[in-house]
Formats: sequence, C-alpha cells, structure tokens
Amino acid sequence: MTRVDYSPQLAAAESAARMAGAYLRSRFEEAEKQVDAVFAHDVKLRLDRETQELIACELKKSFPGYSFLGEEGALASPDSHAEWVVDPLDGTVNYFYGIPLFCVSIALRVDGKPVLGCVYDPMRDECFCALAGGVPVCNGRPIRVSSREKMADAVVFIGHGTHDGSGAEGMRRFAHLSPQVRKIRILGTAALTLCYIAAGRFDAYVENRIHLWDMAAARVILEAAGGVLEFSPTDEKGLTGSVLAWNGKIPLRQALECPPAPPAPIPTMPASPLVSSSAPDSSAFPSPSTSSPAFPSPSC
Repeated sequence: MTRVDYSPQLAAAESAARMAGAYLRSRFEEAEKQVDAVFAHDVKLRLDRETQELIACELKKSFPGYSFLGEEGALASPDSHAEWVVDPLDGTVNYFYGIPLFCVSIALRVDGKPVLGCVYDPMRDECFCALAGGVPVCNGRPIRVSSREKMADAVVFIGHGTHDGSGAEGMRRFAHLSPQVRKIRILGTAALTLCYIAAGRFDAYVENRIHLWDMAAARVILEAAGGVLEFSPTDEKGLTGSVLAWNGKIPLRQALECPPAPPAPIPTMPASPLVSSSAPDSSAFPSPSTSSPAFPSPSC
C-alpha cells in the first residue's frame, strides 16, 4: 500500500499556526480583552473566534475541500475524507489573565486517523511538529521523551476539570500521586503539556476530562517521540473523554491503581544542646536598678 506524504499539509499547518500565534502575541498586552462568554471556571474570548477564522482562511488557501473541526465551531465538507482539528487558543484563561502560557494547535485527520500535528507557542517561539510515525521536531530540532523510569523521578501534570465530577476526581488523583513523584505541575494548556512530555520536560499527564481539539495535534507529536497516550471517550462522537499520557517508561497505570501509602510520621526536633531544659537561673539576670529611668505612665 502506497504511503501518502502529508508534508505539504504539515507545512500549511505550521504556516497557519505561526500566523495565528503572531496575531495572538500582538494582542497579548491589551488591557481589555473582549469576552464572549464567562463561566464559573472558564472564559471565551472574541480572540478565540477571530483566531480560528484566521486559521481556517489560511488553510483553505491550500486545501479548500477539507472539513474543519474547531473549538469555536465546525465546517463539514461531505465529500472530504480529510478534516482539520483546531484549537485556536489552548490556554484561554492563561491568556486572559496575562500568563504567557498558551498555544495554537492544528491537527489533520484522514478517515478519522490523525496524520499530522503542529503546536505553536508564540511567547517562546517554539513550534512542535510531526507527521504520524515520523521524526518529531521543535523548531526543526528532533525531540524525544525522557528516559526516566521511576515515578519518584517524574514530573507529572494532573488536570482537574470542573464538569461532571471531574474536579473531585482530579483532586483525588492529585493527592494520590503527589507523594509518589518528584513534582506536580499544572500549566493550564493540555497541548503544550503533551508537547513537553514529547520533549522530555515532563513525564506524564493525567486528565479526567479533555476535548479532542485540546490534544489531537499534540498526540501525534507525543507518539512520534516515543510516548503513549490513551484516550477514553465519554460521548458518542468521541469529542470528550479522559486521557492518560506518559513517556512509555514510568509505571503510571500501576501508580494510579496502587493503594496510597500511609502518611510518614512527623519527626520531632531534638532539643538544642546549647539550650538548657531547666529553668534559667534568675541570678544570671541583674535586677532592675532603682536608678534606671522610668517610663511615663500612659494617659487615659
């Protein structure tokens, strides 16, 4: 069977991601960002929609017949077997609060199978790209997952959403895993987190509720870098679900299943040898002299 080369599509995705990222970076310092919708734990910015429209227009120039699935809406092409999957601004809350951790994510699926991914971080000017089964790169340099094999050495991202009980489950996992690993980190952007695992910066990612567009591109990059991602859909269309992702070496699944260790006893501090445990000798302190200046009594 002839293998299709999707390099032209990857080049188009990178061009669109960099263009969208430059637009987001140019608007980042704006004091007032236009909000389309506000939720208890999330916001939707007008920039989300504007950036998705920019990406869609750019991709259509080269591939006009492809379908388009984005966080801000979809555009189906009935005769197309190819579909772009886009998150125009992954990390919207970070962006809204002026935290420079966000990215543009673009993937391509053909007959439902992911064939390429591109994730661009405009604030660090880092572009992660890969063809499925190819060599993943960051700004043209090959990347690879870490070689760490022990949970005690791992840096792990644990997400805790706010819907359908996922927040409580995330906090339970946080409490369960944190004693087993070196550090827990939460970036606020799923796509960058997965790319950081692909680049060997993180080692695992656990999230109880994630959307397809949050991780479609980064999944291709992670798996090409030697990592593993398990997505368990919770809806009929497969757009939402839970995810376990890791470097393929640490025993993540076993760590999640093992019973929590009992809390370590709090060590008692030994008494300092320079401090006597007996009462101080009052003779060591001179008695106040009658000649000492007296402080005036406060007036009432």
